[in-house]
Amino acid sequence: MSVTDTFQVDLRGVVDLLARHLYSSPRVYVRELLQNGVDAVTARRALGTGPHDEPGTQAADHPGRIRLRPLPDGGLEVSDDGIGLTEDEARQLLATIGRSSKRDVELGTGREEFLGQFGIGLLSAFMVADEIELVSRSARPHAVPVRWRGFSDGRYELSELADDDPRAPGGPGSVVRLRPRRDMEHWLAAETVTALAQDFGSLLPVDVSVEVTLDDGTTAWRRLSGAQLPWQEAHSSTQEHQRALARHAEQVLGFTPLAHVELDLPLAGLSGVAYVLPAALAPTAPSSHRVYLKRMLLGTKVDDLLPPWAFFVRCVLDASALRPTASREGLYEDDVLLATRDALGAQIRAWCSATLAHDTPLRRAFLRTHHLAVRALAVQDDEMLEIAAQVLPFETTEGTTTLAALQERHAGSTILYAPSVEEFRRVAPVAAAQGLAVVNGGYVYDGELLERWARRFPAWRIAPVTAADVAAVLTEVDPLRELEITDAVAAIGDDLAPQDCDVMVRSYEPEALPAMLLQDREGEHLRATEATVAAADDLWGQVLAGLTGPARPRRLVLNDANPTVRALLAARDPQVRAAGAQSLYTTAVLLSGAPLDAQDAAVMNGSLGVLLERALRPEPGTTTQENR
Repeated sequence: MSVTDTFQVDLRGVVDLLARHLYSSPRVYVRELLQNGVDAVTARRALGTGPHDEPGTQAADHPGRIRLRPLPDGGLEVSDDGIGLTEDEARQLLATIGRSSKRDVELGTGREEFLGQFGIGLLSAFMVADEIELVSRSARPHAVPVRWRGFSDGRYELSELADDDPRAPGGPGSVVRLRPRRDMEHWLAAETVTALAQDFGSLLPVDVSVEVTLDDGTTAWRRLSGAQLPWQEAHSSTQEHQRALARHAEQVLGFTPLAHVELDLPLAGLSGVAYVLPAALAPTAPSSHRVYLKRMLLGTKVDDLLPPWAFFVRCVLDASALRPTASREGLYEDDVLLATRDALGAQIRAWCSATLAHDTPLRRAFLRTHHLAVRALAVQDDEMLEIAAQVLPFETTEGTTTLAALQERHAGSTILYAPSVEEFRRVAPVAAAQGLAVVNGGYVYDGELLERWARRFPAWRIAPVTAADVAAVLTEVDPLRELEITDAVAAIGDDLAPQDCDVMVRSYEPEALPAMLLQDREGEHLRATEATVAAADDLWGQVLAGLTGPARPRRLVLNDANPTVRALLAARDPQVRAAGAQSLYTTAVLLSGAPLDAQDAAVMNGSLGVLLERALRPEPGTTTQENR
């Protein structure tokens, strides 16, 4: 037998969930109360002329007013002259959590006209208050004032008031009074309320004012809102406009921008500014965009507003078509946000292209600071890829230069790149001395860019460097010399066999470099596979062995032009020669920038021990005292 029933809801628990866990900080209670006031004013404008409106005044022209007044007992009073509530509306909105507001259902206007949801927004005040009192007079004909009192334990009271009750507003509107929770009094203090109201509501198109106490003990209303959108203010010149936006960034974001990009998306009701950061940030750094919805501050750390590559800017913008999350502290990921993100990215990309098109102080400063962001954009954008080849600096064997400049100097030759920083450090000294152009592709995005350039510009002949490329430019030793050192090279090869390393002798510059280790990624991959085959069982070992060919060993290239190498090849003592060869091997590994593994570290320690022991061994015929 099945039973149908309704959920049993713990109202106190729901209030606690919404008021304390939906929002990230108690500070948002001021924003929610301001949102309710602005929505009430908007609804009154949409309603038309009502019985309480001044004679001859159209409600659509109603300017709107919100007043915040700290109370002597530590509470807070927030009043507005909006549409107000009837008794039925108060019961529906404030006794049924989650019900759509009257502004959607009864007025027939879309959600884009309003900022919040009245019932849930009011409950946010329970983060700082034990009791909420709402007294409201509706602008609808024949409506009587109502009083609603809610308590943090989930109880509420709702009653009608007499028309002349002094607690009721004199005209249409609502008054909310909060009684502070214990230990939360500071959130309702005058200075805190003023700061929060100014932060959230300074751009609102209604009169938001707070009551302040003057030096002589009297009180006055201080207006906090009504400011124009900073990027829409008129100025006498372009320079003055730029200076004003720089001051705005300093005030709200805390930095002086390198440049700015003005944003405008009329279809999304969006306008604003993207400020270029004065210092570089990592691509993984979190975004901190300041976003307003219908001129109410949504949040100061809104992310996912721009494409990931645009991490070099911070935005301040106002929008009307974007949808906030339930807590109204972020943006809801929907088709509108996706389209907005793409459109904003296109505008920032256009600014980047225009800035990088000409050699100016701004371009040089931008590349010096944000070359990583240009790389990130060029990885996915063909237009920027072509520009990046002309302007992006790369570390090469010929110094720091652009890829276009390197290609021009080596037209008809292959431009090689090392896929890792370690590979570049291994080959750079020798390649530079032999006139071989090699680019360091080991930094973030560089390898991907070089691969994209190789596909997009095949005539440039861009390819990853291999051990064979470097070996091909080294000078072979004279045949007589090669015959002279054959036995020594073979013996050194046997000494380095445990390191899976072949030995060859060449003569190359720089002369001071005694040895160089040549290896490439494919060879390393094959060696790793061989190690896996050796450790795997017979079945999997056979499968892996069938998928790969024989591994190419690494090669230690000894420089016959180096005096140390020549002395090593002439050494008569097999132990000294082996220790010297092992020392040169570990030195070559370290010079490449790669760390020593446990086996190589043991080889280094052993070889140093042999060399030190031989160097410190007393010569025949000397006494211990003489050695001292």
